[in-house]
Amino acid sequence: MAMGSDDDHDGGHDHCADAVHRLYHFLDGELTEAKRVQIQRHLDECSPCLDAFGFEAELRVMIAAKCRERVPDGLRARIAAAIQHERRSGDGEKGIPPL
Repeated sequence: MAMGSDDDHDGGHDHCADAVHRLYHFLDGELTEAKRVQIQRHLDECSPCLDAFGFEAELRVMIAAKCRERVPDGLRARIAAAIQHERRSGDGEKGIPPL
């Protein structure tokens, strides 16, 4: 079953669905070399899947950049206090003081 056949793009969506499903694993480097090559070949031949790959890759870069921002010390202290209060009270959500 080759991922690059013409029916990948028209009626045979199984290959596209497999490639899109595995994009996260592909981006994370969690696939075997053979599977990476297979998916890369499919991406090279299928522009809708390549577009999905591009979107996911760009989204991950954006999220990574935003996650590097420093949390203000005041917010960090309020969150830590809320967690400590919840642990002491044992009341679940009712025990969290308002932020």
